[in-house]
Amino acid sequence: MAEEVHITSLVVHVAPARAAALVPAIAAVPGAQVHAASGAGKLVVTLEASRSEDILSGLHAIQHMDGVLSAVLVYECVDTVEAMNEEMADADDAQGLR
Repeated sequence: MAEEVHITSLVVHVAPARAAALVPAIAAVPGAQVHAASGAGKLVVTLEASRSEDILSGLHAIQHMDGVLSAVLVYECVDTVEAMNEEMADADDAQGLR
């Protein structure tokens, strides 16, 4: 069986007063990255793992942090490592514009 890559995006709503402490705590979850944070306590987070169980474990860990009001899965991409490493042509190259 080919090795898989799972990449998910989450919107995490945290108590604004706890955001400064939660950003590094969430980033410490294996495979997690915090990409954006608003002053209102909304975070954009991605989780990357080789198994769906690890994605669910990371989501569960984030949902149960003190100060997290909600963590919602927005999108998930699952593909093989081989497919993810395939080089793709630039859109302009593919259309013969270069």
